[in-house]
Amino acid sequence: MEDYININKQTWNNKTEVHITSEFYDNENFLNGKSSLNSIELEILGDVSGKKILHLQCHFGQDSLSLVRLGAKVTGVDLSDKAIAKAQEFNTQLNLDATFICCDIYDLPNHLNEEFDIVFTSYGTIGWLPDLTKWANIVAQYLKPNGKFIMAYFHPVVWMYDNNFAAVFYSYFNTEPIIEHEEGTYADQTSEIKTTSVGWNHPTSEVLNSLIQSGLEINSFNEYDYSPYNCFNMTEEFETGKFRIKHLENKIPMVFSIEATKKQ
Repeated sequence: MEDYININKQTWNNKTEVHITSEFYDNENFLNGKSSLNSIELEILGDVSGKKILHLQCHFGQDSLSLVRLGAKVTGVDLSDKAIAKAQEFNTQLNLDATFICCDIYDLPNHLNEEFDIVFTSYGTIGWLPDLTKWANIVAQYLKPNGKFIMAYFHPVVWMYDNNFAAVFYSYFNTEPIIEHEEGTYADQTSEIKTTSVGWNHPTSEVLNSLIQSGLEINSFNEYDYSPYNCFNMTEEFETGKFRIKHLENKIPMVFSIEATKKQ
């Protein structure tokens, strides 16, 4: 899949148009001051006031701009030019000072030459990348000595199942590209949008080892039996803002978080 970047870029350009107006992203309330960040990532991010943050794969910038509202100096990066254009529009509309760059993550060194206190990435990001060693080296490159890498992400166990979580459908391991043709989108399943995407499953060991081999020290790794987003089928909201697959209850991990430090 040599053309996976262009395929996925087109998909995310198409999704952006739908996501902007979806209830899922609740953009009206976001623009009126609501934070898009969840308790999972906020807890490990800690106080970001005055911190320089690089936000990888930022979509149309809600989390980036939420971090700016908390006092951080943020640079957001995303593959989709339509998403980045929206992020820049919102940044201007809200009179904030984030910086946004449109490029493939692997190509970022050709667009940015800075170091950051924190590199941050979250839900729905690394599954679009084939090579985590290359990704982890990018993370390490942009961290200052003793800088922190913060990640909150859907657990690879979730991606093993079919859409209705009735059977194990995919390998837990990164065995091959996964090509999907989809109608609708996680943010609006009734949308008539049709997309093709290319992704990869990454087991926990691959994520952790890629970071360790890039020179980062893992400080914490946590797993959660819920998702903060209602973006899957067959879910129930068992507490406010916490969603599980109803028939699987609390028996599978749905999200993990990582905090790591760049060694001096």
